Amino acid sequence: MEKFSPVIEEKWLGRISYSEGLEIQNQFVCDRLENKTEDTLLLLEHDPVYTIGRTRDKSSLQKKEVELPYPVFETNRGGQATYHGPGQLIGYPILDLNFYKKDLHIYLRSIEKSLIDACEQFDIKATTREGLTGVWCDNRKIASIGVGVRRWISMHGFAINVSGDLKPFKEIIPCGIRDAEMTSIHQESKHKVSVKDFSTVVSKSFKNELLNLLSE
Repeated sequence: MEKFSPVIEEKWLGRISYSEGLEIQNQFVCDRLENKTEDTLLLLEHDPVYTIGRTRDKSSLQKKEVELPYPVFETNRGGQATYHGPGQLIGYPILDLNFYKKDLHIYLRSIEKSLIDACEQFDIKATTREGLTGVWCDNRKIASIGVGVRRWISMHGFAINVSGDLKPFKEIIPCGIRDAEMTSIHQESKHKVSVKDFSTVVSKSFKNELLNLLSE
C-alpha cells in the first residue's frame, strides 16, 4: 500500500475579525469532511478580541465582559481566556487527523515543537512547561494553543506573539495562568520580522513536524 503523502495548502488571510475567521474555518472543515479541499493551514491576524472556551469557569476574564477594552467571543476550542490582536500570528490548521496519529495530546505537542523550531531560527530559546500547553521563554509565554476537532477534522490552533501591544493581556488571566508574563518575538530577539514573513517560517516548521504524525 502506498504511503500517504500529505498535501497541505497554505493561505494567508491578512487581518480579519474573529467571527470572520471562525466562519472561514467552519467552511473549510465542512469542505474537508466532504473531500472538497486538501488539508489547509490558515495564517492571519485578528482584530482585537478576547476569546474563551466553552466553560462554566470564566474567572480568567477577571472582569465583566462590558468592562474589558475589547469584545469577548466564546468559542468551541479548549482552554481559558486569551487575547488576539494585530502583531500576533494566528494559525488555524484544518487537517484530516484520520491520516495522522489520532491523538490530540500528540497533535498539541507537535504544534508546540513547530513553534519552538520557528523561534530557534530567530535565536530564541523557547521551551514547553510541564503540565501546561503553549510555548515559553523561561517564565514568559510567547505562544498559546487551543484546538477543536469535528469528526477528526481539526480547527482552531495557535497564536504566537510577533510584535504589537501586549498590554491587553494584563486585563485577563491569560489561559487561566496567574502571574503569566507575555512576551513576543520582537522582545526576545534582536531580529525584527513582520507577521507575514514570520508566518512563512512557522508554516515550513509546522509542515515538517506533521511528517512525524503520519499514521503507519
